Amino acid sequence: DVQLVESGGGSVQAGGSLTLSCVASGSLRNTYCMGWFRQTPGKEREGIAGIDVDGTTTYADSVKGRFTISQDNDKNSVYLQMTSLNLEDTAMYYCAADKIRCPFTVYGLGRLGADLDFAYRGQGTQVTVS
Repeated sequence: DVQLVESGGGSVQAGGSLTLSCVASGSLRNTYCMGWFRQTPGKEREGIAGIDVDGTTTYADSVKGRFTISQDNDKNSVYLQMTSLNLEDTAMYYCAADKIRCPFTVYGLGRLGADLDFAYRGQGTQVTVS
């Protein structure tokens, strides 16, 4: 089974930056698309960034130009570099992997983290912008 573990969350002032990391316990190389979604209480889950097996990236409009997703296949890791953070970015951030709704360039980010069939999600890391 695959486990995803996020790290790097914390508190930051508006305009600041944070980089989130996600390490997968099993090998997802070349089979799963990876991404990040976020959620706040009372709001729907929002898929914000995804990276396909071929390295193509997809972003939600809300983070485009500010967030960058990348991966290191040798380390089974995916990262989310966040800049120009604002109050609306405050949320729990989750790493996710999906084999079926992949590539994101075709399926979009709308279902990222919502499904459990051939898909995984981490426990989340909190980001608070003040």
